[in-house]
Amino acid sequence: MIRLLIVDDSPLMRRLLGGVFTAEGDFEIALARNGVEALEQLQAFRPDVVTLDVNMPEMDGLACLDRIMLEHPCPVVMVSSLTEAGASVTLAALELGAVDFITKPDGAISLEMDTLAPRLVETVRAASRARLPSSLRLAERVRLRSGLGQPASAPAPRRAPASPANRRIKAASARGLVLIGVSTGGPPALDTVLSRLPADFPWPIVVAQHMPGSFTGPLARRLDKLCALNVTEAVLPTPLTPGHVYIGKGDADVIVSVRPDGPIVMAAPSLPEHRWHPSVDRLVESAMQHFAPEHVVGVLMTGMGSDGAEAMARLKGQGGRTIAEAEESAVVWGMPGELVRRGGAQVVAPLEQIADRIMDMVERS
Repeated sequence: MIRLLIVDDSPLMRRLLGGVFTAEGDFEIALARNGVEALEQLQAFRPDVVTLDVNMPEMDGLACLDRIMLEHPCPVVMVSSLTEAGASVTLAALELGAVDFITKPDGAISLEMDTLAPRLVETVRAASRARLPSSLRLAERVRLRSGLGQPASAPAPRRAPASPANRRIKAASARGLVLIGVSTGGPPALDTVLSRLPADFPWPIVVAQHMPGSFTGPLARRLDKLCALNVTEAVLPTPLTPGHVYIGKGDADVIVSVRPDGPIVMAAPSLPEHRWHPSVDRLVESAMQHFAPEHVVGVLMTGMGSDGAEAMARLKGQGGRTIAEAEESAVVWGMPGELVRRGGAQVVAPLEQIADRIMDMVERS
C-alpha cells in the first residue's frame, strides 16, 4: 500500500482527491486541512508521499513544504493553479524540494476530475518512488537537529556552484546544437546543469521540459537569473544563437527548423502521437533533419516515462553524442533509464557532472 497524505483547505478537493486514490485500491489515505495539521500527520501517519495545496490558512504550502523537507523529508507533489502566479510559487516549491506538481482544473473541479484522474494517479505513484537527494538541504537539517535553530523563512533559490576554475571552452569549428529533455524533477536539474555552463558556450541549447504553457515562461525567467547563459521561452520563430538557451513552450512542442538566414527554434502545435509536451522525441527528430548527427549533443535527464529515449538512441546510432543522467542522482530514472536500456547513452553521468560532459563533447566536435 502507498501511504498518501492529502493536504488541502477545500473540503471538496479533499473529498475528490481522496475518492480518486481510494478507488485505486492500493492507497492508504490520510487528510489534513492545512500545514499545521499536515505536520502533525507526518509524525502519526508517516506517509510515502504528500499532495500539498499552496494557498491554505494558518500555514501555507510553501511554509509547510519547508518544514517537511527539514524535519521529515519525503516526496511531495504540489497542487497548483495554472496561473503564472501559481507557476512562480510552484517553481519555488520545486527549488525547496518538491518532486513534482499537479494542476487544478480551470473549470468545475468535480466535472473535470474524471478526466484528470489517470494523470493524477500516475504522477503521485511516480512521486512515491522518487529519490530525494541525500544532500537536499543537508546543512540546514543538521543545524536544526543540532538544536541550533531553524530558518525564519524558506531559503532563496541558490545558484549551483560554478564549473571548476570557471572553465572556458574554445568555439567549435562547426556549428552545433545541444538538446535537453527532462520532466519530473526537471527545474532544479536544469538549474544545476545550465548554471555550470560558461557565458561563452559556443552552441545554442534547446530544452523540452514537460510543463503546462503557463509555467514555461516563469521557468525561463527564473533560470535566466541563475545562469550566465541567456535563457528565454521559445514561442515565435527565433534564430538559434550560441550562448542562448531556449525553453520550449508548454502545452505545445518545440522544434528546430531552417530559414535562408540560418537555423531557428519555434513552438509548434502538439501532435497526438506524442503523449508528453513539449515532446523530447519530436525535438530531437526535428534537429536531426537539419544538423549533422556529429554536431548534436542529446541529454536526457530525470523524468517518468520514455519520452526522448527512442529519438536519442537513433541519434547515437547515426553518430551523435548522448548523455543520460545516472540513476543515483535522478529523482525519477524513467526517461534516462530507458535510454540506457536501449543502448542509446554514450555517457551515463550523475547530475553534477553533466555540464562538464557536455563541454567535453562540444570541444571534440
